Amino acid sequence: MILRELTFKEFEDFTFSHELGNHYQTNAYAMLMVEIDYEYDFIGLVDDNNNVYAASLILFKKIKGHQKYGYAPKGFILDYFNKDLFREFTKKLQEYYAKKNVVFIKINPEIAIAQINPKTGEKSFTTNLELKELFSELGYYKLKDNLYFESQLPHYNAIINLKSYNISNVSKNTRNKIRRAEQKGLKIELAERSGIDIFYEFIKKMRRNDKFYYLNYYNVFKKNNMIDLFLVRIDTKDFLYKSNALYEKELESNQEINQLLIEDNNQKNINKKMNSDRALLNYKNDVLEATDKNAKQETYYIAGALVIKYENRIQIVISGYDQNFKHFNPNYFLHNEILNYYKKDYDFADLNGFTGDLSPSNPYYGLNEFKAGFNPNIYEFIGEYDLVVNPMKYQKFLNNGVLQKIFEKTKLKKGKENNLKQKPLSRTK
Repeated sequence: MILRELTFKEFEDFTFSHELGNHYQTNAYAMLMVEIDYEYDFIGLVDDNNNVYAASLILFKKIKGHQKYGYAPKGFILDYFNKDLFREFTKKLQEYYAKKNVVFIKINPEIAIAQINPKTGEKSFTTNLELKELFSELGYYKLKDNLYFESQLPHYNAIINLKSYNISNVSKNTRNKIRRAEQKGLKIELAERSGIDIFYEFIKKMRRNDKFYYLNYYNVFKKNNMIDLFLVRIDTKDFLYKSNALYEKELESNQEINQLLIEDNNQKNINKKMNSDRALLNYKNDVLEATDKNAKQETYYIAGALVIKYENRIQIVISGYDQNFKHFNPNYFLHNEILNYYKKDYDFADLNGFTGDLSPSNPYYGLNEFKAGFNPNIYEFIGEYDLVVNPMKYQKFLNNGVLQKIFEKTKLKKGKENNLKQKPLSRTK
């Protein structure tokens, strides 16, 4: 077999039906990365009849001088358990790109090696774990596993089976917050490109990418109907109607409890009275807020999300909300609406990054709790590897800190991330 560049159609025909196919390995993603100064190849291993057996989108960027590195987002598309195939593809990649001044190729395959219990941290390993030995045997340099978001893509992901998703299956806290959000008149909208301006306001402090990056993201994936933009707004009339109704209902209940206290002043009735008084005050405040917002006749957008669609899964790429409306629980409402929107047509929803640190001291503890509340399966992937093409140059750039500087990432603000025919787990042997 030979290694050669593939046409877009050859690449798409192979990857779209492959179990490891994903939206990072698409022409759309290549076009997005071109906008931030990457070059790219669609490379593949083919036989004499032009049948493709392995392929990858590889992005390239300069390191220093003529030297550059490659990056295959979500790894190569091939059967990693086919040792001979994996070995041949690896060897031919090294030979081919050594002539093109490529120092190394970074990969982070979507190969799940464990499922994690988000409450206990206990890991159930899959047979994919044995692939670590094969990567090492073939000369791939294993990078340190991260607990947070130090790598190019998350090391842990939260994935929901949409066919079984139901609000009754989420945590009590999540369920309550979704219902409270519904009581405040929140509505979700499927927005167009112009909505990016609104959406960007919710995420601009969370990412280093500017608004034009997300405009490009939307544009390139929208050409093939692979992306949706959702916005959440307050329906002020509905908010006022519901808050008035809840206030009146609680007022009636409060009066009944007052009568109970007159008849029997026990602790149980006292507790009922205290709870009702708190609820009554909250509903009264809602009425006042709803009355004020309704009188202004303004449109209040308070949350949004970008969602990628690929084969039988969707991925919430990024979401965010207006911190001034945190008491509306907009992100809980947003995620529940998105999951319900896609459950008829897709099988899996990827909530994106999760962290391996389950302790309360984790700076992303709130993120973990938020996503875990939707009762997803948490998977740990095999991690990042560098396929070294030029060992001397690689070691030099590693020693002088050039590589560390290249891959430094802007960290998220604490607690702000809350902001998927593809299986969440790659094939097991």
